[in-house]
Amino acid sequence: MSTPFIEALDLKFAYDDSSSSDNEQMFALKGVSTIINRGEYVAVVGRNGSGKSTFAKLLNLVLEPTGGDLRIDGKSVCGELSDDEIIELRRSIGMVFQNPDNQIVATIVEEDVAFGPENIGVPSSEIRKRVDDALASVGMSEYAKHEPHRLSGGQKQRVAIAGIIAMMPDCMIFDES
Repeated sequence: MSTPFIEALDLKFAYDDSSSSDNEQMFALKGVSTIINRGEYVAVVGRNGSGKSTFAKLLNLVLEPTGGDLRIDGKSVCGELSDDEIIELRRSIGMVFQNPDNQIVATIVEEDVAFGPENIGVPSSEIRKRVDDALASVGMSEYAKHEPHRLSGGQKQRVAIAGIIAMMPDCMIFDES
């Protein structure tokens, strides 16, 4: 039997609530347990404020669990991790955020799609191919030389998705994209 790719065990997360005079924490997630295997498609549904985005950010190590255990590819992300371990785990999970403007960093579409692969050390010769393939896969090849801020919201979302595709992660998370 293979190791689950994502395993949450009694996962908890509480945002700091400095307005609370008592020491009671307000949990965004409390007691979440799930197993997600490689190759599975999983949808997390719930009303606004139910913790979906918080869960996604925990999976991508943007946030750190308050309690419980979270394992990515068999490695616990709770407790002390070296910078190298964090970087390696983040490489395995790509995330498309709800608002693409929070994710687009370059002034030209193809440069934005290349940003992630450049930062994880992909050789330049491979980056060009990845960028072209990723833009083609989301139907944005003709916009490679365009400025992202001049694109529609849907086009920006596709550029953000292409940026993650170009990184070739083991898992992709979409936060209400």
